[in-house]
Amino acid sequence: MGESRTELLAWVNDLLQLNYTKVEQAGTGAAYCQIMDSIYNDVHMTKVKFDTKHEYEYVGNYKILQHALDKHKIDKLVPVDKLLKCKFQDNLEFMQWLKRYWDQNFPGGAYDAVQRRKGGGPVKSTARVGATRKPVATTPAVSAARTTPNRPVRTVKDASPAVSELNRQVNELKVTVDGLEKERDFYFAKLREIEILVQENLDAAEMNQVDEHELACVRDIQAILYRTEEGFEVPPEDELDAEAYDDETF
Repeated sequence: MGESRTELLAWVNDLLQLNYTKVEQAGTGAAYCQIMDSIYNDVHMTKVKFDTKHEYEYVGNYKILQHALDKHKIDKLVPVDKLLKCKFQDNLEFMQWLKRYWDQNFPGGAYDAVQRRKGGGPVKSTARVGATRKPVATTPAVSAARTTPNRPVRTVKDASPAVSELNRQVNELKVTVDGLEKERDFYFAKLREIEILVQENLDAAEMNQVDEHELACVRDIQAILYRTEEGFEVPPEDELDAEAYDDETF
């Protein structure tokens, strides 16, 4: 099972210095291009468009991505027609594959994503990936607190048991959440396959004018798939026009 949505978003945002909140946002193809650039440093990043909102603009990004794959003899079919629809499952699966490829081929060292988008050359430093943390400026309030006499100060040693316990709880919650997300994605994919199969059978039956009683079982399955509990709101999908979808996603 590949990485979860949360793990992938954290990785992409850290590597490329972006602020993606949804996997679907990678459907423009821009992030995919720059992930390849982080490995080989030879993608024409100035031609990659990050600020796009229409499918016809995404096509250029995918041409650049395909060129990079071909150049490095990477035998991978890119489902462009699905990815540029900015749907969750399609982009999740492709990003999981790209993350595995990156893990196997990234040469290490620093990668200045912002500078590369501006047309800067490859970075040769051996520092770690991502921007270095800036030193935190000391505010007057903090300085005053440190210099105020007769104030009891809790040392790191005193706080360490409590901090360790909190870290342990946080790590346990992360493991639980990751497991739940992977399980959810697994069952979602299964249900999606069933939904497609049911719809294909119904469409074929209508074209062949099959009797309604022969479709009873298939229609019952479809009814179960679309049944919702009281108070549950179905999220918007294809009914939204393109602009509304773009505003929500980007």
